[in-house]
Amino acid sequence: MAQSSNASMSQRIAHYGLRVFAALVFLFLVAPDLVIIPLSFNAEPYFSYPMAGLSLRWYEELFHSGRWHSAFVNSFIIGIPATAFATALGTTAALGLSRRDFAAKGLVTGILISPMVVPIVITAVGMFFFYARLGLTNSYIGLILAHTALAAPFVVITVTATLSGFDTNLVRAGANLGANPWRVFRSITLPLILPGVISGALFAFVTSFDEVVVVLFVGGVDQRTVPRQMWSGIREAMTPTILAAATLLVLFASFLMIAVELLQSRNERLGGTAGTQER
Repeated sequence: MAQSSNASMSQRIAHYGLRVFAALVFLFLVAPDLVIIPLSFNAEPYFSYPMAGLSLRWYEELFHSGRWHSAFVNSFIIGIPATAFATALGTTAALGLSRRDFAAKGLVTGILISPMVVPIVITAVGMFFFYARLGLTNSYIGLILAHTALAAPFVVITVTATLSGFDTNLVRAGANLGANPWRVFRSITLPLILPGVISGALFAFVTSFDEVVVVLFVGGVDQRTVPRQMWSGIREAMTPTILAAATLLVLFASFLMIAVELLQSRNERLGGTAGTQER
């Protein structure tokens, strides 16, 4: 009894110690954001504490600036189609990779997720020379295709993880009842993997919205996105307007991450419910 009690106590100490360590690491990573956000409300154009006062002047400048407005519009013009293409291609690839009779699964998976492994500068240089021959530099189409290639691996990984617990007997049952492959996918497969698809789409959109290196190489003046505008602002004139834009991006990314977490929790509950029903 004493030994089991000691083991239980040591396990509890390790459990809470790990939580404390994770909280400290999280605080270390989030600390820069906690410093930047208050400075975006500073009444003076200085990056220093204590602040002279609070003001919304930098947010007003952000919303009334033609450059920033164009940058936000461009980010959505590029990000939304790139997300749609990446989601469609990534989901299709994940469905193919989930087949047990796929012989070259490891090779194809490595190729599909290579944009996550290769340094982004190398990818951007390669895209620049490739697009230069095709005349796709300084164009929205070029950036949409580039961001699609960068975002698709996140969809592949997310949907593949969702399909790992998918019951293929449901697909065979639908086919035995006379449904064609498209109807089986639309009525059976897609509803069950939808949380993973949406999670992958959110990751893809964040990847496109936050990308700056490829935009610098491939994009032109008319394709200036929010990250590129921030990068240019840091080089030309550092003002708290950049901090206001950064605060909005942090809040936006936090909202998307919360949505992803909720979707994953829902997917786990559905999986647990399905497992309970099978038993």
